[in-house]
Amino acid sequence: MAVAQGISTTVSRVAQSGLGSPGSAGSALARRVQLALNKQSDTYQSQEIVSHQQSTGATEGPSGIQGSLNGEMSAGTYQIEMETLLRKAAAGTAAITGAGLTIATSGSNYSVTRSAGSWLSDGIKVGDVVRLSVGSLDAANIARNLLVLDVVSATVLTVAPLNSGAMTPEGPVTGCTITVVGKKVWVPSTGHLNRYLSYEKKYTDLTRYELFTDVKVGSADIAIPATGISTVNFALMGLSRALSGSETLTSPTAETSSSVLAAVQGKVAVNGAVTTVTNVQVNINGNVSLAEAEIGSNSRSDLQRGRVQVSGSFAAKFSAVTLQTLRDAQTVVTLIFVLADSASNTAEFVSICLPACKLFSDDADDGEKEIIRTYTFTAQYYGSGGSGVKHNATICQLQDSLFA
Repeated sequence: MAVAQGISTTVSRVAQSGLGSPGSAGSALARRVQLALNKQSDTYQSQEIVSHQQSTGATEGPSGIQGSLNGEMSAGTYQIEMETLLRKAAAGTAAITGAGLTIATSGSNYSVTRSAGSWLSDGIKVGDVVRLSVGSLDAANIARNLLVLDVVSATVLTVAPLNSGAMTPEGPVTGCTITVVGKKVWVPSTGHLNRYLSYEKKYTDLTRYELFTDVKVGSADIAIPATGISTVNFALMGLSRALSGSETLTSPTAETSSSVLAAVQGKVAVNGAVTTVTNVQVNINGNVSLAEAEIGSNSRSDLQRGRVQVSGSFAAKFSAVTLQTLRDAQTVVTLIFVLADSASNTAEFVSICLPACKLFSDDADDGEKEIIRTYTFTAQYYGSGGSGVKHNATICQLQDSLFA
């Protein structure tokens, strides 16, 4: 007798055209550590007392789909999940061409100053990873990932090379191009995307299929350790499951092949200052729940979305009171977390920018070791953001070098 095995099971997913319209064409295989989607039902146990002194049974109530997609972070891999959770399709920023640039040291970082035009008008935001090219720029300055720590003014950026290599001061150099790598997605203030997904598990050992439909991404837990692979766990919730002997999401495209991401190749910045941390946890919660049950139906009619909330923590070596001071003053700070897949100048990456956060703890451990303080944070909507300023009007922005 054949028994299904996880290694022989594949997972496909696709965006639906709307509620109650399972996807078919355009699906793609998902990379995963585990997909655990299950049908769960309310059950009601009889409370009757009868002469035989035994239970008279139970009955099934409305059902729904709950579970998770657990994976390792890699560029370009979870675009459909992140767009669904953040309620926006990924968008690119038009390349800036023909710019005259001057590069100079700025403390431990660098400034990139343009002779004309405006970074703000052209859509450059804090937390963006950009690359310079064209012109007669020095080889140390071109085709490398530069993290935008601050948009100081319309003409001045503060940047840090993602791989910590040195840049060469020079300029002005004419005819340069500045590219925001890949695409970005952020929780918008209007026009929210209301997307449903279909997931299908293909048990090749049995030639059996499970199709889960009307699924939303409820949350994402992102773990960024100082050593090891960064992970993401998506909570999923849906309305129905169909068991079948035939495939619905036929001919899915192959999984992405990008390398997994590690924090050892990334950067963390607090209020524009690169900060040494030992681990980061980020939770993006869309507060998705099943709609109310209805008399006469054993299924739910829809999924309810709540406010998007973002919280988490990071741990840092205790070498100064800067972070404690920010915590005590309840200063609103910008947090940036960037992961890369290598130390190369053009490594693939994922960048998370939280424009407005408050720190709510600075707990310290103690022992015969370096003292580490853990800072919990809660993000909030950045209401001063939008077009022509250095942040989007959002609680969370994510950039991925391979988002299409």
